[in-house]
Amino acid sequence: MAMFSLKRLKAWLRQEAHRLMRLHDTPHAIAGGAAIGIFFGFTPFIGLKTLLGIGAAWGFRCSKVAAAIGVALHDVIIPFMPVVLRFEYGVGVWLLSHPHHWPEHFKIDHLHIHQWLHWDVFVELIWPTFLGSLLVGLPIAAISFWVLLGIVTRAQARRLEGDAAALGIDIEEK
Repeated sequence: MAMFSLKRLKAWLRQEAHRLMRLHDTPHAIAGGAAIGIFFGFTPFIGLKTLLGIGAAWGFRCSKVAAAIGVALHDVIIPFMPVVLRFEYGVGVWLLSHPHHWPEHFKIDHLHIHQWLHWDVFVELIWPTFLGSLLVGLPIAAISFWVLLGIVTRAQARRLEGDAAALGIDIEEK
């Protein structure tokens, strides 16, 4: 059963990577959109990540489809998100505390559903997690941008060479 799900995961990742490479946009727009999506994947705004990623991609004039794909690619780590969010919360608490310290043991199951909408919960839980997600997500998004920029640029150059060869056009290298 585990091999089957691993094969499905690999096939899905390959499919999403191919979708990203086939987008008709500049390499900067594609890499930027995907990096924005990956960044928003690290935020604690569950349910809003894709919309926020698409909105930010639109604002930065990047590929909105690539942003949606970036959020989807980030969702591969969903089984590890509780650990990631806990780490981001710890980083946020460390940033907000003076003197700096890691948070004490915190149990989320002590909160009842009606307490999630209170301002105190936002200040004590969501705000530190969001700040921590900035520190974790921004460097990963920046690395993703530069890696994807190189990959997309090469993929588009190969596709252009293949199209030119199919048409019988000789492309000289500079």
